[in-house]
Amino acid sequence: MKTSFAHAALGTAALAVSVACGLAFGPLALAAPPGAAVTADLPAWAYPVAPPGLPEPDPAKVVHVPGSDRQYTEQQILARFSPPDWFPNEHPAMPPVVADGIKPTIFACAVCHLPSGAGHPESSSLWGLPAGYFVRQMADYAAGKHTGPRKVLMTKIAQAISADDSRAAAEYYAGLKATPGYMKVVEQAVVPKSEVGEGNMRFVVANGGTEPLGQRIIELPQNEQAARDHNLHIGFIAYVPPGSIAKGERLASGGGGKTVACAICHGPELQGHLGEVPSIAGRDAIFIVRQLMDFQYGRRDGSWASLHGQIGAKLDTDDIIALAAFVASSKP
Repeated sequence: MKTSFAHAALGTAALAVSVACGLAFGPLALAAPPGAAVTADLPAWAYPVAPPGLPEPDPAKVVHVPGSDRQYTEQQILARFSPPDWFPNEHPAMPPVVADGIKPTIFACAVCHLPSGAGHPESSSLWGLPAGYFVRQMADYAAGKHTGPRKVLMTKIAQAISADDSRAAAEYYAGLKATPGYMKVVEQAVVPKSEVGEGNMRFVVANGGTEPLGQRIIELPQNEQAARDHNLHIGFIAYVPPGSIAKGERLASGGGGKTVACAICHGPELQGHLGEVPSIAGRDAIFIVRQLMDFQYGRRDGSWASLHGQIGAKLDTDDIIALAAFVASSKP
């Protein structure tokens, strides 16, 4: 069934706190089954929340990843400060705020967004974002203009970070490129049965068989151990309904008047071309879904947000899925 996402306000403060406080660092107290709504309007497949009672990371278990001469414990992999950097020679030197964070409030950017800026489904990719856009979003967070789920933690960080550290992080991530093959989009009507686990990521249920995808996007790791280890070489597969990419391409061109062509602002290849307008091609599919829903509900109220909400006001859930599938499948 299609759900129309008109402009409305949601009482999501409690959910936002629960989700943001969990992130990649441990179990949460709020759970929802696949396909169920987190609230009346927020689909759980787009806003996955880890269940309570997940095992704690083992402080004694040493982890290695292929191609790296470094080692970390399970506990270090999930550290809020000074998280792992498996491949330090593959990126420029990280600013201290990215690599280590600043205790007690400013978690290292790399713990969620990774040193590569590729991120995980529960966060967002930051590679190649214009530095001005990054800084502007941090200012919007600090002003409380991002109010959807997963925003509470970032709001606290943005309110505590200095202008110099924010600019340093912005310039670092602006200089990075997408990791080839990190985000793959596959049209498929039936997918492996999965469940939400640590880090609010989905994992295949052992011996769980398959289930209909329906009108959802389900993202699974290309390699589950790599996802758990924060191996930035290996990313995720976004399973989308058959026909989504072609439908999304039509909508991205204006959809016969249903919306406005994405290229007007984001450029003909969706690489961004107007000042601070970000590139969107090749970014995480579920992240794109969340942003479109947040724009429609007014949960992003920063610069240009109201314009984006008006552009997408006529889009329903199926449209949003299709647009996200097309955008994520586009060459970054």
